[in-house]
Amino acid sequence: MSHPSAVVEDASHRDALIRSADQLFTAGKITSTTIDDVDDLAELSRADFDAVFDGKDALIQAVLDHRHTTWTGHLLDAIAAPDDPRDKILTIFTYLESWFAEPTFQGCAFVNVYAELGPDIQWVADSAAHHKLVFSALVTRLTISAGMPASVGASIALLAEGAQVTAALTRSIAPAREARSAAALLMAVYQLDHDLPELPNFDT
Repeated sequence: MSHPSAVVEDASHRDALIRSADQLFTAGKITSTTIDDVDDLAELSRADFDAVFDGKDALIQAVLDHRHTTWTGHLLDAIAAPDDPRDKILTIFTYLESWFAEPTFQGCAFVNVYAELGPDIQWVADSAAHHKLVFSALVTRLTISAGMPASVGASIALLAEGAQVTAALTRSIAPAREARSAAALLMAVYQLDHDLPELPNFDT
């Protein structure tokens, strides 16, 4: 049985290694980042690394899990304030705008990892798909809460995904604002279509 102090130390080392790897992966490439690079930045030894991770793949998976939990948590915090589901949906794009403005923004980590390591590595594809599905499900739940069909939520989620890719390529926050306007327009058109009075049938 592990001593409690050793368990705490391992957890501290694991957290330091994940944060260091995340920083290095964001700044460069996963394939060119070595375990020694991560150890050096975390100021830990290879023995410390081996005590908490089986290898580099396990570290990459841990970084992706950390990214998913952190990013989703920040998004949930951002949309918690508005009461109206429609406002919550638009707040998603406000959150994206603030994210795009961060100096370290390099696009979606899951898209980047998938692009670098390729779809042939199943656990990478699964991690990326899970992250995207969780986000899409969140948006869909909000649209249903606002009285709109799931298809509207799927369209709005695609606007958000497109904004992330475009922002990474253009180094601009404008895609968040443009996607927000498009989402607002989509919701307004749906509402207008359902608010129109039914026309009388003049054929009878």
